[in-house]
Amino acid sequence: MGLMTASSPDAPGTHPGEPHAVSLSGRLNWLRAGVLGANDGIVSTAALVVGVAGATTATAPILTAGVAGVVGGAISMALGEYVSVSSQRDSQRALISKERRELAADPDAELAELAGLYEQRGLSAETARRVAEELTEHDVLAAHLEAELGLTEDAVVSPWAAAGASALAFTIGALLPLLAILLPPAEARVPVTFVVVLAALALTGYAGARLGGSPALRPTVRVVLGGALALAATFGIGSLLGATGVV
Repeated sequence: MGLMTASSPDAPGTHPGEPHAVSLSGRLNWLRAGVLGANDGIVSTAALVVGVAGATTATAPILTAGVAGVVGGAISMALGEYVSVSSQRDSQRALISKERRELAADPDAELAELAGLYEQRGLSAETARRVAEELTEHDVLAAHLEAELGLTEDAVVSPWAAAGASALAFTIGALLPLLAILLPPAEARVPVTFVVVLAALALTGYAGARLGGSPALRPTVRVVLGGALALAATFGIGSLLGATGVV
């Protein structure tokens, strides 16, 4: 009744390859942090170095801007993810503590509430009461968290893990455009960077969609078009500033 997950190979009602409960929640959290971090690293760093390359062919300004973008972006991603996930974790812990207090204060009322929830889902009153009693005997807190909040204690997220994953993914993604803009000859820098960045975005878009179990075409196209727009805009601005002598 929601207490078993796909991690239990003999759990009734599960199907091979179909995630359930904690496994799905954890995987989606890591997937979100990793994919968003990599995409941001690729797009933001590429836009930065391409914009500078549009204004000048000198290597030093491009390298300086790229390294600053990688370091600053990774720290910003990690901090943002830490703050966001910390708030989520605090909310989850508060809900779990509240449920513990309610169970300790009035277990009979909580049992009736649990039975009522299952009755609302379509079970008969007798069956709902029996299910609530059996789940209460097995793990009363887990039963109420799952039925009332769709939450488990194991699903409480870690802000440090999310921050680390986001920063690492950003850094890995950011290194691709940085290398692409620095390694080729000056006249080939921008075209090579465009190709490398769009290919990397297509790969991350496809991987994110497949890992999330959704069709890959639409999110892949969406990510690639967004990246192409960002590169074109920053290169155009950089070229304009370079041509006018502003920089």
